Amino acid sequence: MFNATCVVLSNIAVDGGSYSQRGDANFVLNQLLSFKFVFTLHLMKDIVEITHLFCIALQRKSQDILNAMYLVSSTTKLLKNFRDSGWDDFLVKVKLFFEQHQIDIPCMNAQYIVRRGRSRSHHDEISVEYYYRMDILLATIDYQLQELHSRFNDHTVELLVLSTVLDPRNGFIMFKIDDICKLAKKFYPNDFMEQELVRLKIELQHFELDILNHHELQELSGIHELCQDLVKTRKSVIYSLVDRLIRFVLTLPVSTAITEWAFSIMKIIKTKLQNKMEDNFLNDCLTVYIEKEVAKKFSSDSIIDEFSSMKERRTQFTSKKRC
Repeated sequence: MFNATCVVLSNIAVDGGSYSQRGDANFVLNQLLSFKFVFTLHLMKDIVEITHLFCIALQRKSQDILNAMYLVSSTTKLLKNFRDSGWDDFLVKVKLFFEQHQIDIPCMNAQYIVRRGRSRSHHDEISVEYYYRMDILLATIDYQLQELHSRFNDHTVELLVLSTVLDPRNGFIMFKIDDICKLAKKFYPNDFMEQELVRLKIELQHFELDILNHHELQELSGIHELCQDLVKTRKSVIYSLVDRLIRFVLTLPVSTAITEWAFSIMKIIKTKLQNKMEDNFLNDCLTVYIEKEVAKKFSSDSIIDEFSSMKERRTQFTSKKRC
């Protein structure tokens, strides 16, 4: 796909229908062949692969918070490993990509030249390797780690784990009265007075026995269904404190959705270059990445032939292999 994209952009840059089209194609092609673009693309791919399972866990409609919390620790460790000892292997992979596509690789020991508009002090002379390792790779990973820590510190993780004890799935297998009382006392002190905490424990004892007598409660698939069922059966009046706590817990999926957005691939790839594209074109680009196994089945020649057959072109499109 990379070679085919370069061929198409090259032809558009020469034979585009307008000056603007030719200029945009030439700009995109230069960016595509730049070391910084390829480096950033590989970095994005590796970070997305590490955080993918965590993002999927946050996206599940069932809101499997407990398993998502286990992934916080493993995701953090993998990111730290990549940060501390992944540079050499990562750089080899990037260089191999350039060699395979016959693109010049900059000297990593040379002094990094700052582009116009970005000033550095005279004493802040750095090498190309230092810039890509410290200013891009480490800075990006540190940002991801900071997001994980700020959104999932020990206090937040404990809150989310304790909230799972009210999950009705699998016959309330996680139900623990002491943990539920701890959840209310520690995380909602302004919403439950001391006397209400005592009443809450008694309500939970009755509620636990009530579950055994009503099998329909054991077949619920989420906390939201439990809340709805309590209202329908008017048990929300009998177990008013339990119902209140359940409603508080139902606000937690909102915070996990915000966190998933923070780690979304879109936040990484929405660069200056992609922001110039229309959404449909960006979606097409993502389709190739997401469905990469399918994309591999298409050769560069078949893509060029399909593009040429769509309408009459000024010039004949050919790939490097045909030449």
